Amino acid sequence: MRSSNSDRNLSHDQPRRTFLETTSAIVAAAFAAGRAAAQEGQQVRSADRDRNASDPGPENGLVREANPNTFLPPATDHGEVPAFWNSFSTAHRRIQEGGWSRQITVRELPLSKDIAGVNMRLTAGGVRELHWHNAGEWALMLGGNARITAIDYQGRAFVDDVTKNDLWFFPTGVPHSIQGLGPDGCEFLLVFDDGTFSEANTSQISDWARHTPGEVLAKNWGVSENAIGGVYEQPPEGHFIFQLPVPGPLEQDRAAAAGNKPISQSKFSFRLDTMEPTFKTKSGEVRVVDMGNFPAANTISAAHVIVKPGGLRELHWHPNADEWQYYVQGKGRMTVFFNGSKARTADFNAGDVGLVPKTLGHYVENTGSEDLIFLEMFKTDRFVDLSLSDWMSHEPPELIMRHLGISEEVLRKIPKDKAVVVPA
Repeated sequence: MRSSNSDRNLSHDQPRRTFLETTSAIVAAAFAAGRAAAQEGQQVRSADRDRNASDPGPENGLVREANPNTFLPPATDHGEVPAFWNSFSTAHRRIQEGGWSRQITVRELPLSKDIAGVNMRLTAGGVRELHWHNAGEWALMLGGNARITAIDYQGRAFVDDVTKNDLWFFPTGVPHSIQGLGPDGCEFLLVFDDGTFSEANTSQISDWARHTPGEVLAKNWGVSENAIGGVYEQPPEGHFIFQLPVPGPLEQDRAAAAGNKPISQSKFSFRLDTMEPTFKTKSGEVRVVDMGNFPAANTISAAHVIVKPGGLRELHWHPNADEWQYYVQGKGRMTVFFNGSKARTADFNAGDVGLVPKTLGHYVENTGSEDLIFLEMFKTDRFVDLSLSDWMSHEPPELIMRHLGISEEVLRKIPKDKAVVVPA
């Protein structure tokens, strides 16, 4: 008597079901035994660790308090890795009448070869003088109000007012200025698509004019040389930051700047607060800004991340660019896995900068009592990230269980798609 197709299918599937059932049982047994041994060993190791980590000698208490995971790293940290932490709070401030600036470049953070950052404050009326540079400039307003001006590649004027959480981007070579408005000026973060960038090496209008021969400058402008004597009384290295009165109404400046051309159609500013979150869970949200919604920003993409207390920016990596981070608010910790069994954990507070090289796995956890807010910045026109949970849930189950020594129950609970921000 011939067997039916269904009988043959049942017979064919039986070895696979048996394998899966046996595999699951073996993994579950090994997992339980391993967990019991690990718990017993952990008690011994914890006591040893406390004794071995004691430090009765001199210690900078403020640094220790701000960086507990550097002082007493998790047992999972291993190997020598390059520094991926720095802070604007330790950077030199260049203070002038009208405001100040400070920067973190590849000189302060050697891992950061693609991106440099500048933190700047302008008083009400304080001006970052008209200038341009050979790097694209992305910015986040941290507080206050400012007026920005620029001309596009067709020489048309752009003038706009920006406030907290607004962005701007000026492409390479686009001349621009920034001026603080009332009532108390502004503070902002600048991000440049070149790790070697320096605020000391920008092309400033007063600096250029002063270092051009008078007869040439007069001929270029069609005026007498006597009429431009004031140019050569300007500071030898340009104004950089200087104090002026608070400007008048925005529309008045726009009309004056337009001249004989129409206003620029290039939109160099972006209202971050008006966009819906790209990803959102009960533990936080992420807003992604790249060329898809901010076309002017053709060399830099960003993610503005908010993580609730106890929440986690999930384990992930970025395949297309290094991640330069700026911490706006709160307290967090991050472990970066540097491949080859090397990993290091560091703590981050407001004003700190982090750097995760391309393709390296990491997470960011909120360890404080308020929302953790930080930026992820990339020298690329598109934001891309890959999630560990997403990867694990899209592989054959038995393959993952055998790799990691986890049970089928644990695997079932892992999110089936990337969560981006996961709960406490």
